Amino acid sequence: MLNLTKRLLIAAALLLAPAAHADGLVENVNGETLAPSGEVVRFTGLLIGRDGKVVQLLKHGDKRPKKLDWKLDMAGKTLLPGMIDAHGHVMGLGAQLQLLDLSDTTSLDQALGRIRDYAAAHPNKWVIGRGWNQEKWKLGRFPTAADLDGAVSDRPVWLERVDGHAGWANSRAIELAGVTAATKDPNGGRIERAAGGKPAGVFVDGATALVAKVVPAPTPRELNAAFLAAQEKLLSLGITATADMGTSVEDWLTYRRMGDLKLLKVRIMSYASGVETALAVAGQGPTPWLYDDRLRMGGIKLYDDGALGSRGAWLKADYADASGQRGLGFLSDDQLLNMMTRGSMDGFQIAVHAIGDRANQQVLDAIEVLADTYKDDRRWRIEHAQIVDPKDLPRFGKYGIIASMQPVHQTSDRTMAEARLGPDRLAGAYAWRSMLRNGAKLAFGSDYPVESPDPWAGWAASFTRQDADMQPFGGWRPEEAVTREQGWAGFTTGAAYAGFAEDRIGHLAPGMRADFVIVDRDPLLAGPSELRGTQVIETWVGGQRMWQRK
Repeated sequence: MLNLTKRLLIAAALLLAPAAHADGLVENVNGETLAPSGEVVRFTGLLIGRDGKVVQLLKHGDKRPKKLDWKLDMAGKTLLPGMIDAHGHVMGLGAQLQLLDLSDTTSLDQALGRIRDYAAAHPNKWVIGRGWNQEKWKLGRFPTAADLDGAVSDRPVWLERVDGHAGWANSRAIELAGVTAATKDPNGGRIERAAGGKPAGVFVDGATALVAKVVPAPTPRELNAAFLAAQEKLLSLGITATADMGTSVEDWLTYRRMGDLKLLKVRIMSYASGVETALAVAGQGPTPWLYDDRLRMGGIKLYDDGALGSRGAWLKADYADASGQRGLGFLSDDQLLNMMTRGSMDGFQIAVHAIGDRANQQVLDAIEVLADTYKDDRRWRIEHAQIVDPKDLPRFGKYGIIASMQPVHQTSDRTMAEARLGPDRLAGAYAWRSMLRNGAKLAFGSDYPVESPDPWAGWAASFTRQDADMQPFGGWRPEEAVTREQGWAGFTTGAAYAGFAEDRIGHLAPGMRADFVIVDRDPLLAGPSELRGTQVIETWVGGQRMWQRK
């Protein structure tokens, strides 16, 4: 009887031993991950099962399994959970990498030279690109069609602003679009005008559609190439998962093609571009996770206002540098509530772009109404939440709202924000710590391709409030900095929670997907400049190496 009992106990122990099911071991690492509680968990080995999930985090002294399919010795390098970008635009990044990119230009003349050279090298009917920023050029005005005509006049040119909230056209493109002095500003948009009301060349927010409608659509082959370029870039930076904010039907078909061809490596949490797109793709509710948790459409992205750089962000008071202008509110109260209700009825998570304090107030008002009906776990998201009236900050916590924010926007925008708002209206600007203090959930991203998708720069900015040059000294409004660990959580556990994916990704623990990166330094010990310089050596998704530095 004793022998039988002993044999049964041994058999049970073998069944419960995680090492018995392990496929591989990544050994000799400086392993670091955050627990959902925010505590740092350290380990020296990572056991991975055949299903691509974590089996066990091994510490010094823990017994290693003898029978393994493979074993990798990382010679003491640092292993971290894969980074997650809570707000990006995958196909926008791909387009930037494939088309004309003006994001690094520092003057109008430099941009025009780049446009001229690109046009000469690409003798197509249209010149298409993005990335211009008149603030970075210190131009003091928007560029014009006349400026652009000086570079290319024989064919149409259409260039999106860096934030995607304005477009710059030459005279040929404006002519093809049929826009004249008699064309009225559309709802939620503004045509910049010259003398006599003639279109000056820049179209803001809703007005971009007037020209975009005649721009040739990319072919499926071009979309495939753009996606693969974007995916390579994300993986090279250690990003293993991303929210895709504003997925179109064409984008979704591209992701499905990549999944069917087994070329989808990064995980995409998709938010449909509007209610109609969500219904066309997903039907009566979120899709299941597809391709081993690589793709899911779980939410809907709505736009409530424009951007601060183009003075499209909807403010409660006039812009300090443009008397009489308060930005562009895209939707009436009823329209916004109606759209949010339609999506919520079918179980989609709602994410609303709101930058200005008036737009944030409108979204908060709508959530307050909906919260009485939808009392389950909705995780309402406000994307950007850049300028918030301090009296509205407590409302984020009251309704469990996720503040999906981008630390690099603060470092890029600070001087522009000061000019747009004036010194007396900055108390609720880029207010990360206040969000946490008021009970909001933080999720961090980059809004790529508006900014670089580099998560290490975003992490450094989150706890320093300084840019790559360590400016300004002491940080911009440093009282709103978060801790180093809170910043890390924003790009891992917080971003996963924001996408209803915290049971799959965001940290390393038994049963979680084995998404991790090997980096060349310990980010918990590195100074801010060193952290920004982090080099990713390898990126793993689902227990498989997906990218390796050459």
